[in-house]
Order: sequence, then structure tokens, then C-alpha cells
Amino acid sequence: MACALGILLNVGQRRGGSLIAALIRGYTSITLGLPLLVLLYVTFFVLPEFGILLPAALIGTLTLAIYYAPYVAEVIRAAVGAVPTGTVEAAVAIGMPPLAIARRIIAPQALPLLLPALTGLMIGLVKDSALLSLISVHEFMFVAKEVVSDTYAPLEVYFVVALIYWAATSLIHFSTREWERWLGRSQLVSLPR
Repeated sequence: MACALGILLNVGQRRGGSLIAALIRGYTSITLGLPLLVLLYVTFFVLPEFGILLPAALIGTLTLAIYYAPYVAEVIRAAVGAVPTGTVEAAVAIGMPPLAIARRIIAPQALPLLLPALTGLMIGLVKDSALLSLISVHEFMFVAKEVVSDTYAPLEVYFVVALIYWAATSLIHFSTREWERWLGRSQLVSLPR
């Protein structure tokens, strides 16, 4: 959800006109200036004051998406901005439609630049999901706290939790490294001899 919203924010800022771009900049400024925990508490405790009652899991998921989307949008903006303008201008000059330019010119050049930073964000998102236990979302840390209260074995339980988080983030890191390697090979052009 954060990636999809980040793409929408990026497109809105580039193509949405000055009012939409200003609203997106304001949203980005507010979101980047708040700690995730504060935003989580605001959505969980303040929204019911206005009659918006949502399940804790939905609030937690939406808050993580809302919080990480501007970061994703900034990473996309930086990667697209790093694409040489000459290649885009050449595509426009030969009459390529904008969607084809985005798909065939910009995306293949921006994606390898985008992956390392996006990987870091996704790893951070997985780790920050542990904060959802503070609003009673039955996620991994919440269940671990329940097990600790039943077994009185915090060392063993939290050690296993740490290993599982490490394995999940390592899997994300490894899979994106492989994707980067594959993209690097697919970008190579064999020259005639």
C-alpha cells in the first residue's frame, strides 16, 4: 500500500497541477516531521473522537502506508530525476507516447537506482510493524508479549522474535539483491565484434 500510494503521490506532484502538488508537499512535510508512534496514536485514539471507528489492524496498516508513502515518493522522485534527460528528450523527439516513455525509457533506468533505497524502506516498514502491538494489533510482537506473560521466559521468546525479524528482513534484502543482479544483467548489451 505504501508503494502504491507513493507512486500516486509522485504522479500527483508531477502532473496534478499546482494545488494538488502543494497539498502533497504539505502532507509530505507533516508526515516526514512526525514520528511513526505519534501518527499511530493520533489515528488510533483521535479518529474515534470524530466518530471514525475502524479495527486496530486496519488503522495500523493504513498508518504504516500513510507514513511510508512520502518516503517512497521521494525515492521514486530521486530515481526518476537521475535518469538522463537526453534519453527522455530523444524518445519525445521520435514521437513515443508518454506511457511508452515511462515504461520503456524511464523505468528500466530508474528501477536499478530505486531498489537499494526502496529495500531500506521496506525493511524499516517490517521492523516498524512491531509498533502496532502498542495499539493491540495481534501481530508478531503482540503475540510474543502474550507468550512471555504466560511462560515467564522473555529471553527465549524475544530471542526467537529477533531471529524471525532478522530472517524476514534478510529475505527482503537477499531477494532485492538478486533482483538488482538480474536487472544489471538484463541491462547489458552485447556489442557486435
